[in-house]
Amino acid sequence: MSGMSLSKSTGLLAFAIVILFCLQFVLPEYHYLSMTRIMVLAVFAMAYNLLFGYTGLLSLGHAMFFAAGLYGAGLTAYYFEWSVPLAFLAGIASGFVASLVIGVISLRTTGVAFMIVTMMFAQVAHLTANYLTTWTRGEEGLTMPPTARSFDLAGLHFDLTDPTTRYNIALFLLTLTTAVIFAIVRRPIGRVLIAIRENEPRTLMLGYDTFRLKLIALVASGTLSAMAGAAYALLFGYIGSTFASIQYSIEALLFTLLGGAGTILGPLIGTAAMFYMIDIASEYTTAYLLVTGIALVLLVLYFPKGILGSIRDRWFPWIP
Repeated sequence: MSGMSLSKSTGLLAFAIVILFCLQFVLPEYHYLSMTRIMVLAVFAMAYNLLFGYTGLLSLGHAMFFAAGLYGAGLTAYYFEWSVPLAFLAGIASGFVASLVIGVISLRTTGVAFMIVTMMFAQVAHLTANYLTTWTRGEEGLTMPPTARSFDLAGLHFDLTDPTTRYNIALFLLTLTTAVIFAIVRRPIGRVLIAIRENEPRTLMLGYDTFRLKLIALVASGTLSAMAGAAYALLFGYIGSTFASIQYSIEALLFTLLGGAGTILGPLIGTAAMFYMIDIASEYTTAYLLVTGIALVLLVLYFPKGILGSIRDRWFPWIP
């Protein structure tokens, strides 16, 4: 990436963050909460994009990493009364361990086999969450008490039931994720991950340890997904097994494809577009999923590489 392209890319990412920061001062209450959810889910989608969009690994089990963070943070705060920062770190650690163990096993397969293995692991995680109803209450889930959603840090008091606090924490996590992924993809490891996506046998022939690099990508992706899950549990105060279902793995895939796989801001755009397509269509018809499906088909026809991916391909090649 040339110096000029790097400056433009960095400027675009910074501009997007500034816009999101300023939106909190003008958005009405409903959209304020919606954007908070979108940013947390966008972190999940961006983490998925690191594995799928940049490394070329199609996983149908990423919901288990999101759920690992959700339960790791939620259960420790709910049952053991851990402070919010400790519970949040517990959620991230849960995702790290889960992605490391599952990555070592699943990456021994490739292609469709990898997709099936990750889906099977996700189904096991979903069934386990439903089986341990004594602790998780299954799909009914647990609602976090307000006392478990406040903490003091560096002399400041944070109340996660406050909409402004939630919004800015979600924005901070989105900014952190954006910075981490941008740092990865612009470094040599990012170029090698793209090479693996394009032609793994040739990359292996060049002397790169593709298994190790794919494992790094999967662990990074899984850990960031767990961070999103932990944030969701603590910010919105709900923990349920639905988040471990394959539906959420597919949603992460759709967010990525819609916004543009292999672009940094594409998953954010895809998450927001999908969220509001469903939200607006559901106001007019009960067949909102059909309307959304038709809209997605049209988008794929006219933007085959996703919204931002197609814009980059046609007009602005410097978009990260």
